[in-house]
Amino acid sequence: MSWLGKIGFGVLALLLAGFIALATWEPFWAGENDARTASQAYSAEIIRDEFGVPHIYGKTDADVAYGVAIAHAEDDFFTLQDVAAMARGRYGAIAGQDGAAIDYVYHLLDARGVATREYPKLPEDTRALFEAYAVGLNDFAKANPSEVKLSGLFPVTGEDIAAGFALRQPFFFGLNNVIQPLVEGKPLRREFGPDIPGFPREAVPTARPGAQPPEETALRQLLPWGEDAGLLGSNAFAVRPDKSGGPTTLISNAHQPLRGGVAWYELSVESEEGWHFTGANFPGSPFPFLGHNRHLGWTNTVNRPDMIDVYELEMDESGTRYKLDGEWRDLESKIVTLPVKLGPITLPIRRTVRRSVHGPVIINDNGAYAFRYASMDRLDQLDAYYRLNKSTNLEEWQAQIARMAIPSTNFIYADEAGNIAYVYNAAIPDRPELDEVEADWRNILPGNRSDLIWEGTVGYAEIPKLINPASGWLYNANNEPYTAAGAGSDLDPADFSPVLGVELKQTNRSRRAWRLMSETEVLDRENLHRIKYDMVYERADYVAQLWDGLEALDLGVPHMKQGLPMHEARELLLEWDFTADNEGPADALALLMIRDFMSAEYQNKQSAPDVEEHLRKAVDHLMEHFGRIDPPMSDLLRLRQGDVDLPLDGGSDTLRASTTWRVDDDGRLSLIHGDSFIQWVEWPNGSDADEGARVTSRSIQPFGAATTRPESPHYTDQMQLYVDHKLKPVHFWREDVIANAKSRKTVTHRQ
Repeated sequence: MSWLGKIGFGVLALLLAGFIALATWEPFWAGENDARTASQAYSAEIIRDEFGVPHIYGKTDADVAYGVAIAHAEDDFFTLQDVAAMARGRYGAIAGQDGAAIDYVYHLLDARGVATREYPKLPEDTRALFEAYAVGLNDFAKANPSEVKLSGLFPVTGEDIAAGFALRQPFFFGLNNVIQPLVEGKPLRREFGPDIPGFPREAVPTARPGAQPPEETALRQLLPWGEDAGLLGSNAFAVRPDKSGGPTTLISNAHQPLRGGVAWYELSVESEEGWHFTGANFPGSPFPFLGHNRHLGWTNTVNRPDMIDVYELEMDESGTRYKLDGEWRDLESKIVTLPVKLGPITLPIRRTVRRSVHGPVIINDNGAYAFRYASMDRLDQLDAYYRLNKSTNLEEWQAQIARMAIPSTNFIYADEAGNIAYVYNAAIPDRPELDEVEADWRNILPGNRSDLIWEGTVGYAEIPKLINPASGWLYNANNEPYTAAGAGSDLDPADFSPVLGVELKQTNRSRRAWRLMSETEVLDRENLHRIKYDMVYERADYVAQLWDGLEALDLGVPHMKQGLPMHEARELLLEWDFTADNEGPADALALLMIRDFMSAEYQNKQSAPDVEEHLRKAVDHLMEHFGRIDPPMSDLLRLRQGDVDLPLDGGSDTLRASTTWRVDDDGRLSLIHGDSFIQWVEWPNGSDADEGARVTSRSIQPFGAATTRPESPHYTDQMQLYVDHKLKPVHFWREDVIANAKSRKTVTHRQ
């Protein structure tokens, strides 16, 4: 054999060894989790109703949490594994570069460190829920090894589940709007809070003409990230008996991605320890986040308070020290390894994460920036959500909210006593007021002053809230808290300090809800249904800007752009009835036009997309795929899952929400974000209550309970009801569950 041949075989052997190493290193590097959680015994009964919704029963709350994990894994183990990998900094080994971006943030925020430090401080019964839930996931993985998609991912622990909470929660109040621009070296997005007196802000054009609808990437499926992060929404309504003419009513209408790690999963839980609740959670949670028990209920909408401050650090020449109060301090730094799956191999990519006394630090071409955010290094939200589930009256419920443990989201509340409430829940940083320190809290702060590094949050008394307003109704549709209950009942923005950073924002949905509820004398079931499924646009804000632009657009007569009927499209839009109900000839064209203008306003961009360019794109799309500019909108907008393909209505910012979509190969728009879990709750009042009537509710999901199980009859069985604006019964009471049971089994874990 020649030297050349020997060298060739040597190189081949090295390449093969390298390939094997890259294909197998990651599970060994990740290490094995401590499986001590398996020492406790658990037993739960899982009963599924006619729609496959699980009702989980157990002697203890921990038994129920074990059953929650098993039931959810039966329906969507695929997503639960993604969440578990994300909570261990290993998502890049599943989702490649997108997953590695999440892993980088995991390390940047020190999610594991927060869980390690704070999880043991939680009450024992709260930790018991998380330990039991982890055991349930482990048992399912052990029983179904062919479904496990990442070696060494299981067993997981309660601390792992807690780390997932530490990572995900800040993104619901806009942390992505800070991290992403800083990493990319771009200007920060404008905040929604009012200007600080003495520091007026200048408008900075940031819109991107021709922006495409967001893709369904791993990032957007697991975290509120990128363009989609600014589109998170929801509608919520509560009505007292004196206004409904009957029951106290709570309508939960969450707008989330229809699939993935922040998609709603419906379930009911009941234990002999008094935990009895029905509602929905996200993958990776042992308890529902919203819904109702027999006494009370609540729902949530995303709010946008200023809960994050950014500091520009003064660095020395070495880039390892920063100045604070005239003294140099060492910047904490740590090298982390991000697994990045690339085909059959996984690459180990090393990155450095840094931290100052302010918080995490990102260095880009413009300098070094630290950021500090509300509830940083806290985990007591896990306990607060659990206690909310078991609250029995307004006082108990409000006491949990007042802890300021849950970092953000509006709460709309109702109960059996006829109370309704709205809380602009936000763990807003306890910043010094203007008379204490001169600082522009809406912009980048100097990082060399320790007096600007706040500790803790403001008190519950300082945040906006309304309890039993005179109007008899409350709503929120991701708008400012100053329009919530109608004229004469609404809060006055002058009563709240600008330093709080409470958003000043309306949506089309909020304008419509405020108008319709104010104009309706009796908010009974029929009228509330009409309002909830309203599909009208007000000609205001970005809608007015878009149509004013269309009116001013000079295309010439006759006019053709690239052979496309631009003039006819403009005239069609100018005659539109501003209703996305599938009935008008301009509905499809308007649907394509409005989304990016809505997105620009939702994300507080300071200039809108280009009207002519977007009109050209919309016309081009319709002509290419439909051969006309006026196809029925129901031909364009679809609800698709498996083999089921149904027409949809509603728009990107109507109360019947079809927010955003994936553009399929046939040119149809397949909904990926909008109306998701809807629950309609009623507590009887007056004579009905005297007769022993109890709380009842109805609900709907876009697809079904088994969201990633195509072989299941519950993969698509709610789709037609969803499209038809109908709801299914919720079987809250055990006798109803038994009467409608389609399957029943007991799952156990023995010591």
